[in-house]
Amino acid sequence: MRAINIGLTDEQRQGVINLLNQDLADAYLLLVKTKKYHWDVVGPQFRSLHQLWEEHYQTLTLNIDALAERVRALGGYPVGTLEGFLKLATLKEHGGNVPSATGMVANLVDDHEQVIRNLRDHVDQSGEKFHDQGTADFLTGLLEQHEEIAWMLRSFIEGEALDADGRQPTADTKTPVGV
Repeated sequence: MRAINIGLTDEQRQGVINLLNQDLADAYLLLVKTKKYHWDVVGPQFRSLHQLWEEHYQTLTLNIDALAERVRALGGYPVGTLEGFLKLATLKEHGGNVPSATGMVANLVDDHEQVIRNLRDHVDQSGEKFHDQGTADFLTGLLEQHEEIAWMLRSFIEGEALDADGRQPTADTKTPVGV
């Protein structure tokens, strides 16, 4: 293999590749969850959530490809197995249950917010620790997309009182008007 001479050491490139592979694993797990919820959502919000999540999983699919290609551009190989994704991902599966539509939205908000926190850290590490401003800029773009998606999802449940598990609270709970 020809040596890569792009102004980064092998150690810097490998450090960034490791970060990107973790981001790739999280994106893939989030894609699977989003598609599963797209298929399983029921209730009065079906159409709006079904369409919203289709937009989201299309965006995630493009991001997954971009992450993998960034890894290749830096001379690495992207993780590409389910075993590898589950090993590297910081997100957790929610197998075995199908939450309510609001619970699905809440789960996805939590996951996107975790990805946002990870990306903030990876932007800093890419730029400061590994001196790869190109990857830092690339990850900043992904971060902004996840922020927008999280905002859209939070807006969906804004104003609805939720228990910690994402379910509607009992009838005793009051939600202030206009809040």
